[in-house]
Amino acid sequence: MSQSLHLFTPSTRSPNLTFSKQCYSFAKPCYLRFPVTTTGTKLSIRASSDLDAATSSSAQVLASDNGKGVALTGGAREEYSAGSIEVDTVTEAELKENGFRSTRRTKLVCTIGPATCGFEQLEALAVGGMNVARINMCHGTRDWHRSVIQSVRRLNEEKGYAVAIMMDTEGSEIHMGDLGGASSAKAEDGEVWTFSVRAFDSTLPEHTIIVNYEGFAEDVKVGDELLVDGGMVRFEVIEKIGPDVKCRCTDPGLLLPRANLTFWRDGSLVRERNAMLPTISSKDWLDIDFGIAEGVDFIAISFVKSAEVIKHLKSYIAARARDADISVIAKIESIDSLKNLEEIIQASDGAMVARGDLGAQIPLEQVPSAQQRIVQVCRQLNKPVIVASQLLESMIEYPTPTRAEVADVSEAVRQRADALMLSGESAMGQFPDKALTVLRSVSLRIEKWWREEKRHEAMELPAIGSAFSDTISEEICSSAAKMGRILMMDNLRKQHIAVVDWCLDHALTGGGFIHLLEANNLEVDALFVYTKTGHMASLLSRCRPDCPIFAFTTSTSVRRRLNLQWGLIPFRLSFADDMESNLNKTFSLLKARNLIKSGDLVIAVSDMLQSIQVMNVP
Repeated sequence: MSQSLHLFTPSTRSPNLTFSKQCYSFAKPCYLRFPVTTTGTKLSIRASSDLDAATSSSAQVLASDNGKGVALTGGAREEYSAGSIEVDTVTEAELKENGFRSTRRTKLVCTIGPATCGFEQLEALAVGGMNVARINMCHGTRDWHRSVIQSVRRLNEEKGYAVAIMMDTEGSEIHMGDLGGASSAKAEDGEVWTFSVRAFDSTLPEHTIIVNYEGFAEDVKVGDELLVDGGMVRFEVIEKIGPDVKCRCTDPGLLLPRANLTFWRDGSLVRERNAMLPTISSKDWLDIDFGIAEGVDFIAISFVKSAEVIKHLKSYIAARARDADISVIAKIESIDSLKNLEEIIQASDGAMVARGDLGAQIPLEQVPSAQQRIVQVCRQLNKPVIVASQLLESMIEYPTPTRAEVADVSEAVRQRADALMLSGESAMGQFPDKALTVLRSVSLRIEKWWREEKRHEAMELPAIGSAFSDTISEEICSSAAKMGRILMMDNLRKQHIAVVDWCLDHALTGGGFIHLLEANNLEVDALFVYTKTGHMASLLSRCRPDCPIFAFTTSTSVRRRLNLQWGLIPFRLSFADDMESNLNKTFSLLKARNLIKSGDLVIAVSDMLQSIQVMNVP
């Protein structure tokens, strides 16, 4: 049985649009058709316009890996064997062992350092659930970072992972030097340390720290409070002698190479000099060139002050490497970042809540609310967000986290952040594998609790697309996510009949289509999305559905990039524009690997054809 439903939906491109409360009027009507087809156990709803017939015979232009158009005259461009499918080996094992609902939705980022740079250590992290490997350009040489990148790539190729690589720039804020080659130093209460801008030809004197900012001794005053690494160690300035500043330790702790420095006076942050420093330093530009040449997936920019910095960097990347598929992550870690938060996130491809440095610039009691605000804004603007810094700080030295740290991780998961990040815990800690295990187990437990309690948050997700087609994509993804939440009827066949009858009995607008799908809630096993660029998968992730999202893409770089986003299980698969053949092929390949079984209920959407289909696996 096949029925057609005509929806009169306003196009934002129409120059002569007028409307009243009950109808829309166009100088040239633009109709959307949602044909509703029921055959056996399948429901199909497809959005199309009157322009479809005119354009169906012409060559299609699809986004290639470098973002440029590629004309296709005979089906989708296939980059590898048409009969293969690539999926992360750990995810595959999870699906086989525990089923769809057991998969972890929150992604995990691990900073790679001396404790985890070997191939075996990297593999152990991948087995433990690492989705993104972060390299911090504050530490190590470019040759060392290149070896880590090559090891991660080899891991992906030989072991079947899709671990993405994030390069984090140093930034131009005031920070310490390298501690004379030592991995760390302990500052004890009452000790006097010298902070100097001098260059030492010989061995660094004991209790001496080099500062990268030449005006440091001029700017600080006796009585100022000096915070190291966001307050992990505190000093009081007691004397100034030329280029040297003598400071007494007031809060003891561990000093790490190239840690950030901030100083406070009379209870306020002294930030005039920091505000004058460029966001991207000359060293950062060289590191960015290195990252582009090595093909990293993400570049994280430290101490972003405005959206213009992000726009400038993205244009630079586009000019330097037209084939690059690199996303820019804005690190929110300063007062300026918070002041311009919406503009910065809108311009970026994602954000990181760098709570350590942020906590050095705003009162500590404001950090939790700032974190929640950043996570919410990123979710509303459809940008992935990473919660970072000191999640499991004690596990640098101890095998078990504090209960307060577990509660902190739980709160980040409850806020539905896309990813959690380990810093020193995985880079130089004694128990990197155990720290990752804690993140994974806490994430799984809180996500399961959230689903069991049916705690569906009522966050408003505003429309973000400017084009008419983008609006339809958003509505389709929102509807698909809502359809997968609650089982309203036991008999799927009855639901299909109810949908068709409802369509025939009601006149719908674009908004009415949403209400239709909300009323037709299904308890589905998985959402399938076929995406060339990753955009449709990102929109589904934004909705935070109960069921996992299988994201199928032809691009290796898109697959890795999607590995940062909440709930997405990225697959690499060649596919065509015909959804029917795509689904049949996907079902066949996944059933052959025991990832799905007959009778599983899935919802499928696509960014090639704006459509939504509900069906049981045959």
